[in-house]
Amino acid sequence: MSINRIEELRKLIRQYNHEYHVLDNPSVSDQEYDRCMQELIQLEHDYPEFFDANSPTQQVGGAVLDKFTKVKHDQMMLSLGNVYNKEEVDAFIDRVVKETGLDEFSLELKIDGLAMSLRYDLGQFLRAITRGDGEVGEDVSLNVKTIKSVPLRIQYDSSLEVRGEVYLPKAQFERINQERRLNQEEEFANPRNAAAGSIRQLDSNIAASRNLDAFWYYLIQGDKMGLKSHTDALDWMKSQGFKVNPYTKRCKGKEEVWNTIEEMSLLRQSLPYEIDGIVLKL
Repeated sequence: MSINRIEELRKLIRQYNHEYHVLDNPSVSDQEYDRCMQELIQLEHDYPEFFDANSPTQQVGGAVLDKFTKVKHDQMMLSLGNVYNKEEVDAFIDRVVKETGLDEFSLELKIDGLAMSLRYDLGQFLRAITRGDGEVGEDVSLNVKTIKSVPLRIQYDSSLEVRGEVYLPKAQFERINQERRLNQEEEFANPRNAAAGSIRQLDSNIAASRNLDAFWYYLIQGDKMGLKSHTDALDWMKSQGFKVNPYTKRCKGKEEVWNTIEEMSLLRQSLPYEIDGIVLKL
């Protein structure tokens, strides 16, 4: 009976985390969430033989590392190319149309955070790796696991890699800097620096206290899964509990692309997180 209750609580808490941190639509009170979490913590303490590294209780921090392990990326994590005006955007579109014959593009907000790769195996979270130099990154799994919107289990029975951006919401940035001022500590210059500093903490308790979040935008094996477009890949990721940025739009032709870029640029001040541009992709 104990293992059944443990699995029931793990499933419930994963659902509550998804509703609160991804859908922004909680179905239970904070008190009920805390009650379930405390019950699970107690049961896992009483029955250590049922330990699961991907239990929701492992998303609250606790472990302290001596150093981060270096990990080679299976596929290079490249940085994006930049264009700065309408003429350069038009030239890029012309080049893509000429080379591919396609004139439909996806536009997304470029989140100002820290590029991250998540690996899963047989539906279980395996590790999180920073971009590093693009070829080799650092294993920051314990810190990324403290991000409540990151799913630790998915419905996929093979190996999988998802890439995205870990960021610090503006409200959390202000909270952290206020605390640092009170403690007479040096303040973070911007949310991106704070996110990077939080992810590289050897003490996962500190990372957990920062309340980081993430958006995911790239599924490495999408074509092998029968997903025919970038939009299909985003929809699949959402169905698995990954947090996907809602400001994504398909556009056809240069005029619609540029109009959408201007519309998205106006969002900057009202968003609860920092952006540093618009991403244009096929």
